[in-house]
Amino acid sequence: MRFRHDPDGARLPIKVDTTTNGEFAPRPLDKSARAANALASEKAGEHAKRAGLSRRSFLTSTCGAASTLLAFNEAHAAAGKTGGFFDIPQVAALERAAADASLAGQEFIFDIQGHHVNPLERWRAPSMFTAMGLKFMPQSRCDYLDPDSEWGHMKCFTGQAFAKEMFLDSDTDIAVLTFTPTSYEDMPLTDDEAAATRELVQAMDGNHRLLVHGRVVPNIDGDIDRMAELKEQWDVSAWKTYTQASVDGSEGWWLDDENYGAPLIEMARQTGVNVICIHKGLPLPVAFMTKDNRLYGGCRDVGKAAKENPDIDFIIYHSGYDIKDKDGPFEPGDHRIGVDSLIQSLVENEIPPNSNVYAELGTTWRYLMRDPQEAAHVMGKLLQYVGENRVVWGTDSIWYGSPQDQIQAFRTFQIAPEFREQYGYPEITPQLRAKIFGLNATKPYRVSADVVQEYLGSDMVARERENYRNAPDPTFLTYGPRTRREFLDLLRLKGHS
Repeated sequence: MRFRHDPDGARLPIKVDTTTNGEFAPRPLDKSARAANALASEKAGEHAKRAGLSRRSFLTSTCGAASTLLAFNEAHAAAGKTGGFFDIPQVAALERAAADASLAGQEFIFDIQGHHVNPLERWRAPSMFTAMGLKFMPQSRCDYLDPDSEWGHMKCFTGQAFAKEMFLDSDTDIAVLTFTPTSYEDMPLTDDEAAATRELVQAMDGNHRLLVHGRVVPNIDGDIDRMAELKEQWDVSAWKTYTQASVDGSEGWWLDDENYGAPLIEMARQTGVNVICIHKGLPLPVAFMTKDNRLYGGCRDVGKAAKENPDIDFIIYHSGYDIKDKDGPFEPGDHRIGVDSLIQSLVENEIPPNSNVYAELGTTWRYLMRDPQEAAHVMGKLLQYVGENRVVWGTDSIWYGSPQDQIQAFRTFQIAPEFREQYGYPEITPQLRAKIFGLNATKPYRVSADVVQEYLGSDMVARERENYRNAPDPTFLTYGPRTRREFLDLLRLKGHS
């Protein structure tokens, strides 16, 4: 059989579904998103027949992705959502050259938010139930790593799966492997395991393709004191922290408070790693949440901390995005949560665009793909107020499987001229897209994009990717929880009930 995965072509190449990154419960699709998926599936059959291909062959081509995005445009326009769209010519649904021109870009792509876990030996022994519970996760269906073994499904969560999904099934050039806000005893991916994945990628002749974070939860005793050791032992490229995280249900903390924020910033400065990545926005599950989860996920502290510490780069993961609220244009006010809380904090503290605050798009863009009109507002606001040089790419994968669909959707996304005129949003030009995809992140992570592009174009990973794409077989699966049951199984996986 030519295709091992989804031979009947039931899965769309652009994944718009209820999957989460495991930090919040799944949210149902609205009517227009459901209609978009239905129309895309219908069009795939029609276009495959016209092209003389099987559904699966058609969907693995760039024409398949183009057909899907064009169907999304049609469904959203029918629902009156025209503020943002995927800018693809109609002919791309059937003509490979036109599809490639829109979707097969050559940008340098630097994904600064990647995840995987290590559920093999360490978690198998203490909890047979947890190990079996993983079978209910979509990721367990990857079926390319020892699928016939009793524990084969667990290998879908490992560094090998991460390397395949990120570096073969997507156009990602460099990635950052990051962490969740557990105690050290409960970490689903430890520092040494993350370093092992980095070595795995380097063994593929990937050189500097994978960087790692140092996880810091300052309201856990001893975490700040360990930062120097983490830097020395694991050569971390930035710090990852969560202001709304707590392992005992206590209060969260702020970047500008004296108990946790100030000591964390000072220790980052002392280590010489002056980049702090802060989860903001997406509410955490009960297992990690503070007494006021959504409030501490707000960004009211960001502007003050940035103003007082101009030598520190603050990267706001998820851009403060709150999935419970729909975003519109920014209006000054008392914004305590969401993207507007980030913008309000910058405005109040007179932080101009393109300063020392960055907005990261992991999961945020994945959710905005459901609604291009909301995407136009969020992207437009971030580019206006955070700055065209300070919006950075992240995908939160492999929780969402290969990030290639996120890449293809963003390659074609455009803010409608009417919105640009009405709200002052910029046009998403190829130059601006290239900045967001990778060039903007090279400054805080101290990566020379010119050098990277020069040698990554011919390394072993790049050659393997090119060979693989002569006969690609992507899974088109999302690997995070899609139902409440799967979400609760993931919490048990992380050591919480």
